[in-house]
Amino acid sequence: MTVHIVRLGSPRLENEGLRIGTVRRPPRGVAREAFAAQDWYDVWYPNLSPMPETVDLGRGAQTAAERQVFRRRYRKEMSAPEARHSIALLAALSHRTSFSVGCYCEDESRCHRAVLRELLREAGADVANDAGGTLSE
Repeated sequence: MTVHIVRLGSPRLENEGLRIGTVRRPPRGVAREAFAAQDWYDVWYPNLSPMPETVDLGRGAQTAAERQVFRRRYRKEMSAPEARHSIALLAALSHRTSFSVGCYCEDESRCHRAVLRELLREAGADVANDAGGTLSE
């Protein structure tokens, strides 16, 4: 059992399980009924997505220092009680079933997936080593 960190809209991994979208908004131009069939996500869970201003920081980061600002801002958001409980829940579930969490960003190093991967590991989750990208340089 494990949690995979994925890019939403990418082909599903073998035995990936339920796909959870940790994004602020649903995919544009896709009917709600097609989200799962088109490999976007099975469940939308925006509670673990960064605030829009934080997303902009990550997308616009050009230097290691700017990426660190993004990382710190997202980690601060995820330190709120509701987010901590959500991360703890996913960490516990990772020991019982396989599932995935993700977002749309092509480059994991410029989005919250890499930080979410770290937060889940820190919470004791069984996280797969099947995605690339990191925010550290």
